[in-house]
Amino acid sequence: MNDSPTEHLEHAEHAQHVAHLGDDFLTTVSISIAILAVIAATVGSLETMETAKAFAEKNAAVLEQSKASDSWAFYQAKSVKQNIYALAAEQSGKPEYADKARRYDGEQKEIEKTAREHEHKSQEALESSDHHEHRHHVLTVAVTLLHVSIAIATIAIIVRGRRWPWYCALALGAVGALGAFYAYI
Repeated sequence: MNDSPTEHLEHAEHAQHVAHLGDDFLTTVSISIAILAVIAATVGSLETMETAKAFAEKNAAVLEQSKASDSWAFYQAKSVKQNIYALAAEQSGKPEYADKARRYDGEQKEIEKTAREHEHKSQEALESSDHHEHRHHVLTVAVTLLHVSIAIATIAIIVRGRRWPWYCALALGAVGALGAFYAYI
């Protein structure tokens, strides 16, 4: 969610206005709205950070997979050369062709190792991206619950004297805050 960076200040101003009315319940509700807004802003920031991390890891995975593909293409080129020199050595009996075939075979092993390392790094980056994406989804739900709790707490101010909307708001706010905490355990 893209909130204004000053949204929590607006809630604080409303709380200050209600405090002048002299109703302790309304003051308590207003303060709880301001606290919920700060928590929502914090969780929203965490959600944005997780999204950025998911994209960064996904990009790293694509880069590593590209490097792996390049390495496998190089491996195939060396394999073709190795086979040509092995065939030439067999046909002509010249030892220099056999030496080159062995050299290309040795180079292939190192290239294969590099390609597999890039594939492994790509897989790790994809797994990390999935982890950050999962956190993002959990945080999205958490921040949504926090915003809904703020709206319901505002209803408690409008219907003065009825406490059930405020209790519902506190419960939703607690679930949202716990959801944000859950994303990181």
